[in-house]
Amino acid sequence: MTGSTPAPFTAADYRARMERAARSAADAGLAGLLVAPGPDMVWLTGYTPTAVTERLTVLVLAPGRDPVLVVPTLEAPDAEQAAGATALTLRDWTDGKDPYAVTADLLDDRGRFGISDNTWAMHLLGFQRTLPDTSYASLTDALPMLRAVKDAAELELLAAAGAAADATFEEIRKVPFAGRRESDVGHDLAGLLRRFGHSQVDFTIVGSGPNGANPHHEVGDRVIQPGDMVVLDFGGLMNGYGSDTTRTVHVGEPTEEERRVHDVVRAAQEAGVQAVRPGVACQEVDRAARAVITDAGYGEYFIHRTGHGIGVTTHEPPYMIEGEEQPLVPGMCFSVEPGIYLPGRFGVRIEDIVTVTEDGGRRLNNTTREMVIVD
Repeated sequence: MTGSTPAPFTAADYRARMERAARSAADAGLAGLLVAPGPDMVWLTGYTPTAVTERLTVLVLAPGRDPVLVVPTLEAPDAEQAAGATALTLRDWTDGKDPYAVTADLLDDRGRFGISDNTWAMHLLGFQRTLPDTSYASLTDALPMLRAVKDAAELELLAAAGAAADATFEEIRKVPFAGRRESDVGHDLAGLLRRFGHSQVDFTIVGSGPNGANPHHEVGDRVIQPGDMVVLDFGGLMNGYGSDTTRTVHVGEPTEEERRVHDVVRAAQEAGVQAVRPGVACQEVDRAARAVITDAGYGEYFIHRTGHGIGVTTHEPPYMIEGEEQPLVPGMCFSVEPGIYLPGRFGVRIEDIVTVTEDGGRRLNNTTREMVIVD
């Protein structure tokens, strides 16, 4: 698979993201944000430390103030090379100093801050010890939509990752299944994702026969048999953005029941995608897909939410689940992946990444959703 290398994000892109995050913090009643190494820091600054250790690294964002990245002195040279480095101020601290005291003057000593979900407990406790009148909320709770709405460049990267996943499926359907272990097919999937441009493979689920009734089975040593339904769910990161797609194939000709279950899931997935449009609550996507499966008599066997967001990680807000009233907004990207799981027998799941457009939804995965017969 060939294609031009996407243009990298610039310091101006990262500055705009940090400014938007600071405004969102103020709108949420927060004094600022404390962002630890991980997906949020990558998205906001382009910086990924070579190693995450006990030494404090934190991005401080506050409304009306320039962003500051606090780093250990020995990591400052790497931080200075980050794509967003010129859009922020670096403040380094040396071993032997208290990094929380070094950071304290950047913070309102009575403020409430959003803090990255993956912040180490020792760092949160360090801030609480140094500034005992501050309080904290997880970023997922405080600003769940921080990264949810993608710009045009991000959508292009997600579409490219989706196309690479599609190319992977088109190749994997040609390989032998019967007589091979699930782990063998999983190894093939991982190799194909990398061949088509992925730098990171997050998961390769190969659920054959009864293993397909476990939605997150991953892979095992079970030998795939003629007559098996096989759930293939795979994805990872390409140019920093995620892919995630699922197709369910069959080894040889399916039974009438297997074909019927597959048809129900396919109709449910179509209903979920058709429900996508601006202003609709996330839960309505779940309801649309779930209604098809429930009406067909399989409601108790659809045992997970209909979808999750995707971006610089393969699972992030928003979530297509009952009770989520967040309205859909153009630029949001998420999976639509209903399934039916019959314990001890087989499972079926069909998944596409969908982005919200100005008047509906657009799939970023475009391989056939019909049942594919494999050898």
